[in-house]
Amino acid sequence: MKPGSKAAHVALGMLALLAFMAPGHAEKPRGYLETVHHHTTLTTTVADNGDLNPYAVVVAPVSAGKIQKDDVLVDNFNNVANLQGTGTTIIGFRPSTKQNYLFAKIPQNLAQCPGGIGLSTAMTMLKTGWVIVGSTPSKDGTTATKGDGCVLVLDPNGNVVSAWSGPTINGPWGNMAVVDNGSQVTLFISMAGFDVPSPRMVDPKTGLPIVVRKATVLRLELAVNDGKPPKLLSQTVVASGFSQRADVDNFLLGPTGLALGPDNTLYVTDGLDNVITAIADATTRTTSAGTGRVVTQGGLLSWPLAMTWTPDGHLIVCNGKDGRAVEVDPVAGKQIYARWLNTNQAQSPPGNGNLFGIAMAPDHSGIYYVMDDVNTLMKEAR
Repeated sequence: MKPGSKAAHVALGMLALLAFMAPGHAEKPRGYLETVHHHTTLTTTVADNGDLNPYAVVVAPVSAGKIQKDDVLVDNFNNVANLQGTGTTIIGFRPSTKQNYLFAKIPQNLAQCPGGIGLSTAMTMLKTGWVIVGSTPSKDGTTATKGDGCVLVLDPNGNVVSAWSGPTINGPWGNMAVVDNGSQVTLFISMAGFDVPSPRMVDPKTGLPIVVRKATVLRLELAVNDGKPPKLLSQTVVASGFSQRADVDNFLLGPTGLALGPDNTLYVTDGLDNVITAIADATTRTTSAGTGRVVTQGGLLSWPLAMTWTPDGHLIVCNGKDGRAVEVDPVAGKQIYARWLNTNQAQSPPGNGNLFGIAMAPDHSGIYYVMDDVNTLMKEAR
């Protein structure tokens, strides 16, 4: 055939068609998780005092004090003796230099924080530079000695400047959803500590620790003005009745993932019921929606924990009972895809209990997450 002839064009067209139909032809990814393929270990999360068991993962929105924009902050829930509810440190990681640093070391006992300090997954950094983090403390590493805890406000250099506590605050637990307009801020925090007994107290019918359906989601309205620390203006319980219980290996189980959608819907993970639910009108409602509307349940989910948004409006949620992350279309209520982030064969199923916090990189190049089994900050990148 001569190049450029009609027969040549037909042959090239057939080859293109066959290539498209071939089994190896790349189809459009179903979601974000299908586009990330590279595990990268970024840094240890163990502090200089031996604190370990990383929980929260937060990406800094601004540069302030010790922190540079896009630094990743990770807090620790355990102390050097590996007792849960006793960690007091926050580690920073700087992607530009690949170095880590100690951002904060909070005193173990604060008068403003009932029960002491045990930093949880409830952490965020505001555009004004303040860092807000929850404490769900214990004296012996179990809920037998759990205190009510508090919500701490730190300045950009890691110093505690105030703490909030009271009857609506008990076991600040899950990753925060935040609406940050600078001088006005709305925080959503799950509270998983109400009336949780010791893990040694079991239900006589099941032989398992007692399930208490008293966990809530609390909305906090803040004012931030003139460089002064955030002022707590109001508190509203927007959701309630979620499952919570003590656990020997995981301290306690309760609602962990919070993510606010553009339509003012708050999505909540409830690990014990293995479900993601939706709370309508989250920023404006004046009463509790109960546990809300079921978005998706079971399937690929296996004790869903923290959540983050993808650029296309999907949710990525970490599993607590295996080492997978699951992508969910919350509008359609469909589970799209699951990807293994932790395949540690020492647990059954692989990675069981190793994931917790998660955050999207600002440039959408990957997701940051922690591996509790080896105390590291990771990135799953494109």
